[in-house]
Amino acid sequence: MSGVGENQLISIQPDELKFLFELEKQSYCDLKVANKTEHYVAFKVKTTSPKKYFVRPNTGVIQPWDSCIIRVTLQAQREYPPDMQCKDKFLLQSTIVPPHTDVDELPQDTFTKDSGKTLTECKLKVSYISPSTTQRSSESGATNGDGQGSETISTIQRLKEERDAAVKQTQQLQHELEMVKRRRNQRNGGNGLSLKLAAMVGLIGLIIGFILKLTLASPT
Repeated sequence: MSGVGENQLISIQPDELKFLFELEKQSYCDLKVANKTEHYVAFKVKTTSPKKYFVRPNTGVIQPWDSCIIRVTLQAQREYPPDMQCKDKFLLQSTIVPPHTDVDELPQDTFTKDSGKTLTECKLKVSYISPSTTQRSSESGATNGDGQGSETISTIQRLKEERDAAVKQTQQLQHELEMVKRRRNQRNGGNGLSLKLAAMVGLIGLIIGFILKLTLASPT
């Protein structure tokens, strides 16, 4: 087990997940995971509260000396946690895999601990930031002239912008999903209508042919 923020294979920034917490609103935090080795490294993200967070990608493969961004989204919550304290934790596991391994090719036991595999782990804590608390801190910092007020305000603005971007992205994905469903329903409905129309035309043709046959066969 390695310390917070880094291990022998990868480095993680930041070393703590911080979310701007507002009721009924999503918030997200990006993690930069860098491969510090000359090997291909696979990673997997786990959390103690999987229903509260949306992690993408939660599993991946990083090429040698490369990095990737993991976005962790805190789902909209209906109530504040006691004293704004969060006990949730994240665990990022990593291990060396064969060169040019694709994430879809990872065996199911890739992140299972056994004697023949080097599996490193990194724990990450979670903290919530209250807009009202940070606002008061920024005003106090500006009054005391310690230079931290403007930095806190910029952090709040950045977190709000990130939250709004996550909300827009979710809404866009939902809209695209509805469009796909509508197109699929229209396509299925159109095919059904075409089949019914063809059956009706065929039936009418048979009836007309039968009537003509009877007419021609009847004595004049």
